[in-house]
Amino acid sequence: MTEAAAAVPKPRAGTPRSVGVVILLYIVTLGIYGLYWYYITHDELKRETGEGLGGGIALLIAFVAGIVMPFITANEVGRLYERAGHQKPVSAATGFWVFPGVLIIVGPFIWIAKVQGALNRYWEGPA
Repeated sequence: MTEAAAAVPKPRAGTPRSVGVVILLYIVTLGIYGLYWYYITHDELKRETGEGLGGGIALLIAFVAGIVMPFITANEVGRLYERAGHQKPVSAATGFWVFPGVLIIVGPFIWIAKVQGALNRYWEGPA
């Protein structure tokens, strides 16, 4: 590999998504968008790091045992930051915003804002 090729940063595998649009699509589709979101998010995480569940396994878990996905996803996003040498902004504990956070109604929306916000900052940051 030449010096010039080594200096060019590789593009990020993920795409930033508007937190508001994610929440809106989740509501309008009665949660179906959430399944797609888990798939695409975990697919991007796997392409970025070579580790993690990947889209297909994440989708399967979301269908079979969906309540664990907020914990798994937040943990994977936190590990993404750790691998890059940064402090993780979210962790598995962030999943508690969904369950039992749903009891305060806004909990799941706070979770989406935290996790998607962290993903957006990572995808938009320097490679």
